[in-house]
Amino acid sequence: MNSRSWRWLIVSALVIAASGAWAQQSAPPATDQQIVAVIKQQAANGDAAAQWDLGVRYEHGKGVPQDYAQAAAWYRKAAEQGNAMAQLGLGGLYDFGHGVPQDSTQAVFWYRKAAEQGDAYAQESLGNLYRNGFGVPPDDTQAMFWYRKAAGQGNAMGQFMLGVLYDNGDGVPQDYGQAAAWYRKAAELGYAKALDCLGDLYRDGKGVPQDYAQAAAWYRKAAEQGDDLGPYNLGNLYAVGYGAPQDFAEAYFWFDLAAAGPLGELAAKHRDEAASHLTPADLSREQERARKWFAAHQAKPQ
Repeated sequence: MNSRSWRWLIVSALVIAASGAWAQQSAPPATDQQIVAVIKQQAANGDAAAQWDLGVRYEHGKGVPQDYAQAAAWYRKAAEQGNAMAQLGLGGLYDFGHGVPQDSTQAVFWYRKAAEQGDAYAQESLGNLYRNGFGVPPDDTQAMFWYRKAAGQGNAMGQFMLGVLYDNGDGVPQDYGQAAAWYRKAAELGYAKALDCLGDLYRDGKGVPQDYAQAAAWYRKAAEQGDDLGPYNLGNLYAVGYGAPQDFAEAYFWFDLAAAGPLGELAAKHRDEAASHLTPADLSREQERARKWFAAHQAKPQ
């Protein structure tokens, strides 16, 4: 999944959750049809919160047919009244070209308005645009500024991206200690990529004492959260016996999981090498274990 797709999932999840909370606060239990009718009337009367809510419903097809153009129209009405969530939503539509022509400059414009009102997701999204040079010249210093604001509000991706910038020395002097601190904050919120990166720092002894057992623990957590690299890194530790006794059965299992991800060819090569050390019974057991893992995890978001 690329960075744009990932951001879209995050923004979408946020607006759906917030819309549901607003609807519960503004009306007693009723049918979807009744709720939508009330919201439409309030929106037509100029209520910014209702306009935003209606935009969310059109964007995601909640009680109305999905219609990105209508979503953009209602978000715009609320955004022009200063509604930060609508500004975030409209920025997202421009960012990904849903219902409007894709326009990163407009995405920056609307994200900035929401970010300046303190919306953490808009701050994180604006940081991403500066980081990647979409709609603005690439600027890691500005990316750091906005990520830090989002991170300060407990935004996991903002915390993770601060870790990335410190890890790579982008926009700030390289500082593995700071990288570890920010990765840990995001990891404690369950952000899968941060779990894997924190494992890397423990494996390599950067910013933290080298500790293969800790590395393995963080890689395992990353794998359980659906991170693509966690299984591969954990397989490597078992294959060489770092952080745990050498165990080719465990190595096979984790490499088999990794073979379904972006490191497929490399992981499959290591998996097959681990298989050469297993008895037919051991191999059959680990293959069945992998099948059960995929069955249990395939429906979970990555």
